[in-house]
Amino acid sequence: MSGIIRKVIEEVWNQKNPALLDDMFTEDFVMHTPIGNFEGPSGYRQIYDTYVNAFSDCQFTIDDELSAGDRNVVRYTFSGTHDGELLGVAPTGKRVSISGISISRLVGGKVAEEWPVWDQMGVMQQIGAVS
Repeated sequence: MSGIIRKVIEEVWNQKNPALLDDMFTEDFVMHTPIGNFEGPSGYRQIYDTYVNAFSDCQFTIDDELSAGDRNVVRYTFSGTHDGELLGVAPTGKRVSISGISISRLVGGKVAEEWPVWDQMGVMQQIGAVS
């Protein structure tokens, strides 16, 4: 696995150390998501803040990975307790566990682009926001 991707997962997310983001992402980084693009390290920080504020104990487990050239693919499990607001949904105290896959493009040892796909509907169902 790419050392930088492992560092993002283990040190930023699992150890809750977002101060490292500026050193891990290029200035012109773009995260492509179904709800729009998030740009630069600050764009990544928006996603980070949303989920860490909603699931303060969240953890990522790396289930599988593949690296080839400048690309890295990670299949992961995200889990945590819904103890903060998420997209307008008040904390429920419910545990969630969902899977996702993220494809990253690396440049000069940093993440330049990312295409994540995660089970957002599964999150909303598990916290009781939708049936």
